[in-house]
Amino acid sequence: MKVKRSKVFSGTPWEPMAGYARAVQAGDTVYVSGTTGTDPSGKVLSPGDARAQTIQAIRNIENALKRLGLGLENVVRTRIFLTQMERWEEVAKAHGEVFGEKRQADGTIHSGIQPATSLIGVTRLVDPEMLVEIEADAIA
Repeated sequence: MKVKRSKVFSGTPWEPMAGYARAVQAGDTVYVSGTTGTDPSGKVLSPGDARAQTIQAIRNIENALKRLGLGLENVVRTRIFLTQMERWEEVAKAHGEVFGEKRQADGTIHSGIQPATSLIGVTRLVDPEMLVEIEADAIA
C-alpha cells in the first residue's frame, strides 16, 4: 500500500545538502525535522538567547505546519535538544508559553496543547550559535 506523502521545505541551506525536508506528511502523521531559531537563509537569530531561539524554532515549526494546512494545535510530541542544560528552565518556560495552559482575563484556565515532550542535552548543534533544536510530530 502506497502512502501519500507531502513535503515542505523551508529554504535553509542544510535541506538540499543533507537531502531532507523540513516536514513530511505521510497519511495523517506529520514529522517536522529538527528546527532551530534561524531565518530562511539559515542565519541564527538571537545568538546567546535560549528563550528567543526556542520561540523562533516553534514559529518555524508552525510555518511548516501551516503550509500543510495545520497548526500548532495538531502537535502531539516535541523533542527539544539543548546545548546548555543549565538553561533548561528558560527553554521549558518558552515551550510552555506556546504549548501550556492559558489563563484568560476572567481567571478561567483553558487547557493548552500540551504535547508529550523530551528535553535532551547535546554537546553542540550544526552552528555553535545554535542553542536549541526542536523536532515535532503532528496529527492531521
